[in-house]
Amino acid sequence: MSGFTVGLLMFAILMALLVVRVPIGIAMFMVGAGGYVYLTDSTLPLLNSLKNLAYARLSNYDIIVIPLFLLMGQFATHGGLSKALFRFVAAFMGHKRGGMAIASIGACAGFGAICGSSLATAATMGQVALPELRRFGYSGALSTGALAAGGTLGIMIPPSVPLVIYAILTQESIGDLFMAAVLPGVIAMVGYMAVIAIIVRINPAAGPAGPREDWAERLRCLLRVLPVLLVFVVVIVGIYGGWANPTEAAAIGAAACGLLAVISGGMRLRGIMESMMGTAHATAMIFLVLLGADMLNTALALSQLPADLANTVKESGLSPMLVMVMILVTYIFLGCVMDSLAMILLTIPIFYPMVMGLDFYGMSHTDKSIWFGILALMVVEIGLVHPPVGMNVYIINRLAKDVPLKETFKGVMPFLASDLLRIVLLLLMPGISLYLVHAFK
Repeated sequence: MSGFTVGLLMFAILMALLVVRVPIGIAMFMVGAGGYVYLTDSTLPLLNSLKNLAYARLSNYDIIVIPLFLLMGQFATHGGLSKALFRFVAAFMGHKRGGMAIASIGACAGFGAICGSSLATAATMGQVALPELRRFGYSGALSTGALAAGGTLGIMIPPSVPLVIYAILTQESIGDLFMAAVLPGVIAMVGYMAVIAIIVRINPAAGPAGPREDWAERLRCLLRVLPVLLVFVVVIVGIYGGWANPTEAAAIGAAACGLLAVISGGMRLRGIMESMMGTAHATAMIFLVLLGADMLNTALALSQLPADLANTVKESGLSPMLVMVMILVTYIFLGCVMDSLAMILLTIPIFYPMVMGLDFYGMSHTDKSIWFGILALMVVEIGLVHPPVGMNVYIINRLAKDVPLKETFKGVMPFLASDLLRIVLLLLMPGISLYLVHAFK
């Protein structure tokens, strides 16, 4: 068989392993190792490669930013910072129709700014906001749909673990990618809030208004949330301002969140230990997937599949925009069988050369790389809420035991429409993601 055929067969075997629920990291490693042995016709090259594979990946200084951002999110989760964020937004918006649901979206965005994980954002904000939404009589579909969709802001609002992985895979600047994600993240938040406003206008009973807070209470809520906002500013401005690299900024952010959690009284020794263990578990899972992806990508590079596909697409005569749409649709289908991190690790080595070989609006290589990274992140986030997997949906539905899963998926659909509109907007206007990158250079 040709290398191209072997590469395609490797993908088919990988999909089959995922269908029978083999863990993604192990599946990628097994397929990669098998393909490597077949293409080299010997086990010796594989053994030689394995000697350096783990060290080459895990000794990368940039990768330390992942556990640090995860630790920052764990401290925020166990320290009760999510409650302060929700109460702050609810104090200003809760008296409007749909205001509590809008507050949950705002709180998800704020928590995502110090967390970097969609699943953690959905789980944490679900525990905080869901009881309040149900107490004020919000419908099950709107309550769970808003929280599941709002959870995706955890990877859209920087810092974002998938964006860090994308930066490492493509040798792109983490700071530039974080800055590029800010405006699309804000647009996502505003879009979700607009969806809620439309829903409650059509069906007022779905999101009744809550009590109006006085300005004294609003000021108290603002003072409680200011330190959290300061952490976000320090991390993002520190990275992009040049006075701290991403690893240093992540370490500062993790330490600041830990101190805030302890000072606020929300976290004691048990919470610290749980944060450490949660970070260790998540880091181990991510690093295992990284090693599996490295093994698979090494075998794919040996098969010449990525280069052949890039050349085929470039010579096909298809319009670049059509190719991009096909790539984004592929991401949506992949979201049915795998999580966001696995999609990034599996597809970027394949799709990135294709995109870099095409012309989009005359953009430079760097601008095109950043634009594609944000687009990929936005489509990957859809996989967290669309059926049949929708991990955020299942997390929220487990918290809302009285709401049928069908109702939660039904509640998510209007937010998916907002996601699709945002993707079209970014496709047609790449300057949205590049504006801040250029403005602060």
